[in-house]
Amino acid sequence: MKRRTPYDRDNLHIKKRDWVLEVGPGHNPSHRANVVTEKFTDQNYHRCGDMKIYPHQIFANADGENLPFKDKEFDYVICNQVLEHVENPEKFISEQCRVASRGYMETPSLLGEFLFPKKSHRWIILDIDNKLVLFEKSKMPDHYENNYGELFLNYLPYQSLIYKLLWFTEGDLMLNRYEWEEKIDFIVNPTDEYYLRFFTKPWNKEMVRKLYPPRSPFKELHKTFAALWYIMWTKFRHKFFERHQPILLSEYMKNK
Repeated sequence: MKRRTPYDRDNLHIKKRDWVLEVGPGHNPSHRANVVTEKFTDQNYHRCGDMKIYPHQIFANADGENLPFKDKEFDYVICNQVLEHVENPEKFISEQCRVASRGYMETPSLLGEFLFPKKSHRWIILDIDNKLVLFEKSKMPDHYENNYGELFLNYLPYQSLIYKLLWFTEGDLMLNRYEWEEKIDFIVNPTDEYYLRFFTKPWNKEMVRKLYPPRSPFKELHKTFAALWYIMWTKFRHKFFERHQPILLSEYMKNK
C-alpha cells in the first residue's frame, strides 16, 4: 500500500543497513542501490543515453518481469521511470513486491506524459485513491506528439524557483511518486467509469479536486516552506557532499 509521496529519489525512507535493488536504472542510477538490473544493455530506445552504473554496485542483466532473485531478498526496490515502458505491468509490479518488502515507483503522470511524451511509453498512469491506475496510451483520445520537455524538464527546473516549488508542493502534478510497503495497489485498463473518466473525459472540478485536493492556507504555507527548505538542503548537499559519478556499463564490465 502507498505510504507517502517523496519529493524525489533522494527523499526515500531507506535505512542505512537496507539491501537495495534498482530495476531499470538506465543512464541515471541511484547511488543508494546495492544491486542494479537492466534488460536492455545495448540500445537506448527506452532511455536518454548509454547505461551507467556506480563502481560499488552489482549488475545483473535481467527482465523486470522475471527477476532472478529470491523472495524478499531485498529490503527496498527502486524503480524510476520504467513501469510506463513494460509489456506486462501486472507481472512487472508483482515481481517488485515479490523480491522486496518496500519500495519506490516513479512514472510520468498523465499531464507529464502530455508535456514530455516518449514513443517508447506504452502506459499512461495516474495515482488515484492511492492506486496506480494504468491505461494504454494507444487508447487515449488525445495525441501525444508535441514534446515540451526542453522547457518543462531541461529549463524551468534549473531556472525558476517558483516552478521548483510547484514541482514539490503539488506532488503528482508531473510525476507519480509512489513509496509503498507490502504491496502496490494498481489497476490496469480500468473499465469502471469512476477511473476510466480520468483518461477519456474532460476533467471537471470534482475530478480535479480528487487528484489535487484543496489545502487550507496553513497547510499551503507549511508545504511551501518545507519544499523551499528541501530545495536549499539539496543544493547544499550537492555542493559540499558530492558523490562519485557513475561510469558507463562498458567501462564497468572491463574493470570487472
